[in-house]
Amino acid sequence: MFLKLIASILPWSLKRRALQKWFGYDLHPSAKIGLAWAFPRSMTMKAGSRIDHFTTAVHLDYIELGQNATIGRSNWITGFSTYDTQTKHFKHQQNRKAELILGDEAAITKNHHIDCTSAIHIGKFSTIAGYNSQLLTHSIDVFENRQDSSPITIGDYCFVGTNVVVLGGSVLPSHSVLGAKSLLSKTFSDTWTLYAGVPAKAIKTIPQTAKYFTRTEGFVH
Repeated sequence: MFLKLIASILPWSLKRRALQKWFGYDLHPSAKIGLAWAFPRSMTMKAGSRIDHFTTAVHLDYIELGQNATIGRSNWITGFSTYDTQTKHFKHQQNRKAELILGDEAAITKNHHIDCTSAIHIGKFSTIAGYNSQLLTHSIDVFENRQDSSPITIGDYCFVGTNVVVLGGSVLPSHSVLGAKSLLSKTFSDTWTLYAGVPAKAIKTIPQTAKYFTRTEGFVH
């Protein structure tokens, strides 16, 4: 805990060296972590990636940010590490991975709750936009009376609107939009589609001329 406190307040030039030496993280020289409490068991940050101020990321096995991927301010990112041998939870899930992986140019904006008890993969050029969304990979299985979890997959070039809920086992396919305030609770496969509603369903086809889905830079001006 002491080393984490010291590392969290150091200026970045010193923080990067400390995180690599003390925790074994793989941090590109051009990556950056602000005044954040981000301490997974293992972490990779590629060129230009960034974690902004006041984000918390704890109890995860692994975090990976691809090139120029970003996690914005004040996000709460938690998990349930598979290295926790003192608990009885999730013992039936031998292949569970408590990890968050963002592809190149992907972005999580700010004030979201990301539960990575099981893996969450967010594809390249995808955006978790707006505020107050919840990506929740675990819940109570009422039939078996135990904690259970399932991964979440967000494809490439997806736009996830503000204040949504995405549940474990859900898949949003590439080149898709999840409308604001929607509940995604199942696997979809049709690309170039707007999904929306509670629960979410396919609403309409997105024209392949929409420029968001072919951009070569993650940041939208």
